[in-house]
Amino acid sequence: MLKQQWQLKKYAFVRIVFFLLCLAIIWLPIAIPLNRILQKEPNLNTIATMGLLLVDFILLQKLWGIYIYKQPFIFQQYGLKCDRLGAVTFVKGLAIGFSLCSVLFITQAIFGWLTISNSEEFLLKIAIEGLLSAVGIAFAEELVFRGWILNEIERDYSKNTGLWCSSILFAVAHFLKPISEIIRTAIAFPALLILGLSLVWAKRAYGDRLGISIGIHAGLVWSYYILNVGNLITYTDRVPEWITGINGNPIAGILGLSGMGVLALMMRNRAIKKSAVGKI
Repeated sequence: MLKQQWQLKKYAFVRIVFFLLCLAIIWLPIAIPLNRILQKEPNLNTIATMGLLLVDFILLQKLWGIYIYKQPFIFQQYGLKCDRLGAVTFVKGLAIGFSLCSVLFITQAIFGWLTISNSEEFLLKIAIEGLLSAVGIAFAEELVFRGWILNEIERDYSKNTGLWCSSILFAVAHFLKPISEIIRTAIAFPALLILGLSLVWAKRAYGDRLGISIGIHAGLVWSYYILNVGNLITYTDRVPEWITGINGNPIAGILGLSGMGVLALMMRNRAIKKSAVGKI
């Protein structure tokens, strides 16, 4: 009996691997020749191949919901709800993420670790480009990790297991790179793990709506994009990168890790209060 239960518990991860294999079979035959055609245009290449991957993922998820779970509206099950409240939570999350990332940079400026100067770039154009890029990245990653993967794990395991497993997979997915780079940027792993936990708690704190998670994620990326692409900051090198953030990424350092900790505590407390109210 115990052996049978253990086998059933493994099904969630079997489903995840099976889905990824199906996705690869659909995506790679088109992505490989497309990559060769656009190899001289790296930015366009990335946009085209990753855009294709997202479209394939969404279409396959639609079929997955219909034929595996008999749920034609599977994305609503993941928390993706296109209504007024969904828009409000997205904007609120965007403000939280943007503010948090900006505060990290401002704190570094106060300590003299970087300087903020005027930019010669057209900031409105950069802000619009950054917003579109940030929302696209956040939408894709949140749909995968806080949507699909979290849902699959929670079908067979507890919510706590879903919380930790989806967050660990999120952090690991960002470390699929050469060993030397993994070692050099290792400090970013705990920050990514805590961010993953925060985004799950945020979703639960706002009625299992994915909009808040997409917003927070997009806000973090948007602020980082504007400041870096706009050439608004210059590091003074008074302290090492592991404090300010590897490669200028504010969450890939001790200060950023502290910021992610604050975000995690806020979202966890709100999720606990939401859960307690729901039980009354």
